[in-house]
Amino acid sequence: MPLCFQPGEAFQFDWGEDWAVIAGRRVKLQVAHTKLSFSRAFILRAYPLQTHEMLFDALTEAFRVLGGVPRRGIFDNMKTAVDRIGSGKARQVNLRFMALASHYLFEATFCNPAAGWEKGQIEKTVQDARRHIWQDLPAFPDLGALNAWLEARCLACWERLQHIELARSIAEVHASERPHLMVPGRPFDGFVEQTKRVSPTCLIQFEGNRYSVPASFANRPVSLRVYPDRLRIIAEGQVLCVHDRIITRSHGVPGRTVYDWRHYLAVIQRKPGALRNGAPFAELPAAFRTLQDQLLRRPGGDREMAEILALVLQHDEQAVLCAVELALEDGVATKTHVLNTLHRLIDAKRTVVPRLDAPQALVLEHEPCADTGRYDILRRDSRHAS
Repeated sequence: MPLCFQPGEAFQFDWGEDWAVIAGRRVKLQVAHTKLSFSRAFILRAYPLQTHEMLFDALTEAFRVLGGVPRRGIFDNMKTAVDRIGSGKARQVNLRFMALASHYLFEATFCNPAAGWEKGQIEKTVQDARRHIWQDLPAFPDLGALNAWLEARCLACWERLQHIELARSIAEVHASERPHLMVPGRPFDGFVEQTKRVSPTCLIQFEGNRYSVPASFANRPVSLRVYPDRLRIIAEGQVLCVHDRIITRSHGVPGRTVYDWRHYLAVIQRKPGALRNGAPFAELPAAFRTLQDQLLRRPGGDREMAEILALVLQHDEQAVLCAVELALEDGVATKTHVLNTLHRLIDAKRTVVPRLDAPQALVLEHEPCADTGRYDILRRDSRHAS
């Protein structure tokens, strides 16, 4: 049955698989395709996985590029949206997906199982994209560069491709449809939340990798919010830390451990000897490592180094690093000299001295007159003892 859509009425969404060269490696990507049913304007965005947070980000970015949100979205029965398929059109929709739909105020409709023709427009877009876009895909340094290229390429295709029914380009038809779209408000915070317990070594585990957490939360539960490219760890109503997310699809590869040495400062203040072989401190900035090599040769140098590192808890880290570099240049690698240099740097920033625009030569406006007769007056009025 031929289908007809009104401007701003609906959009269609589907996933596809394609390959790209990212950072010198050929990787398989999951490509999110979103298409307006009236104007046929489409947008592609690549991800490493088909997970909830990837879907939420794909739709959020699609609404940004398309300039608004249609009143209805047409999906297949993907697991990131549908938890259980009932009889007929009955669906048990995922709660986070319902939150997304409620945020953008579109109605989500789902096709019958194995009935791809019910969203035939997007099915054809998945096939055509390989010919129009992916055929001459260059190499990219990271996934962000690929998605920026895909966005620009899709916009260029809007200008070049003709609408299948109207005698205009897709870009022209999209311009006429855009006023009928709902204006998207604040972007949806598309995270997936999990509860984790921090290990005694201040680490949490996710997808086979481990990430550090501030030491004060060791052996305590925290909330992990998963985004497509980052992990945000929250406890007691505050963000404890944010890590770049590591996604590896190779089986048999051991997991990685991501440390932030700042998370272990409370530990080394109690146990400064852990600085010598502590794994989190293997990636200190170069100036800190040089200072550490010099201090650990002295008795009590480990405690002195721990106290210098702890300065980043009260002062700007770049200011502390600059003070350490200046102390090394002066050849005085001590805590006292680092503190003195740091305070001078901080005081120099706080003290704002106005610039004086002094003239090159001073000129008197009223020059005094030389009158030696005034001394005679003083001598006449004065009385001397005889």
